[in-house]
Amino acid sequence: MEVVRALEPAISARPTVLTIGKFDGLHLGHQQLISTTVERALALGFASAVLTWEPHPNAVLRPDQPLQLLTSLEEKIELVARLGPDLLIVAPFTEATKATSADAYMRQIVAAVPLRELWVGENFAMGRGRAGDVPSLMLIGAELGFAVGAVRRVVVGNALVSASRVRELLRAGDVVGAVALLGRPFGLRGSVVEGDKRGRTIGFPTANLSLAETHVLPADGVYACRIFLDGAGLPAVTNVGVRPTFDGLRRTVEAHLLDWSGELYGQSIRVEFVARLRGEQKFSGIDALVAQIRRDADQARELLRL
Repeated sequence: MEVVRALEPAISARPTVLTIGKFDGLHLGHQQLISTTVERALALGFASAVLTWEPHPNAVLRPDQPLQLLTSLEEKIELVARLGPDLLIVAPFTEATKATSADAYMRQIVAAVPLRELWVGENFAMGRGRAGDVPSLMLIGAELGFAVGAVRRVVVGNALVSASRVRELLRAGDVVGAVALLGRPFGLRGSVVEGDKRGRTIGFPTANLSLAETHVLPADGVYACRIFLDGAGLPAVTNVGVRPTFDGLRRTVEAHLLDWSGELYGQSIRVEFVARLRGEQKFSGIDALVAQIRRDADQARELLRL
């Protein structure tokens, strides 16, 4: 998959089937939309392309609201690539983009690729004032020479799949429910940085993860996880929270790898959340904390089938 980080004329000369979206989280609905685009392109002998934006449009549209992203741009690119499109356009989203009409923006797209089909979700809207809904895009397409198809939203458990629904589940600590909407475990990627090293003093060294402030975290608590390091999935117990036993004030993500030893400082790891074991607790002392961590580790081993 070719990645182009601009929307500019003549990116490609091949007739193209395109889909457009924010694609935060790459949930099952996003996956169906991109897969439909790829399948249509293969059937027609055209190129398949995906267009998304960076930064996330909400950073410009709602600057007073903090971003809570399910995926970083790097993760999004990797997840899109797995679905097999030929081209990913990462277009900038700016104040100028915000002010651009749907018609004008589609003309920019047509100048970039020879667009033959556009596939969007049935509730999709783009352009200034979100005026570019599916019926409007069909009219624009009739003038500019491309057809428009709409993919119905995916339903899981009588609820529509959406990034906002995934965030709600994560805030409730329901990482298992999030799997049903994402089609994979929810994960975080970051670099391991030095913490206060208290875990070492009680026999449970942890990898302290440095994360972007814009990345959503699951609810505070303890989770059975898998840590991916150099492609290998290692079992772990991960704490998300402020560590109230030590009177912590800042939310952290700290992972203890089970039955493993080594140095992780400076390395990039991915934490995938398998199940929530319990909420975060304040213990009466170190001995009570250590006893609970041992129980957490045993429960995680059982869940991860060690």
